[in-house]
Amino acid sequence: MPKQKYLCIQRSQPGKREKPSPAQMEEMYAKFHAWKEKFQENIVDMGGKLGSGKVVTSERETDGPFVEAKEVVGGFMIISADSLEEAMEVARESPGVMMPGSSVEVREIHTP
Repeated sequence: MPKQKYLCIQRSQPGKREKPSPAQMEEMYAKFHAWKEKFQENIVDMGGKLGSGKVVTSERETDGPFVEAKEVVGGFMIISADSLEEAMEVARESPGVMMPGSSVEVREIHTP
């Protein structure tokens, strides 16, 4: 049976953060590459960082995302796993949860 696909949505708290030092950046990249290698079989699409955009309804379009939001969607990726629990393990160890106030929402993608 083929593995199920899951959408992982990276969220963080809005606001300014201190920029990491070069040593901290090096450590974060090392953790990221180790995670990426460990879960290479699960990663379908690394997705990417999301920038500004528009919110579209049938009546109009407005600027988005909205600054007054309690959390900001910063990126996404698609992974495959045998179960939601396995997908959560991939997300739990991902760089998306390294920073304080960050989280990764894991959602099953239903296909017809």
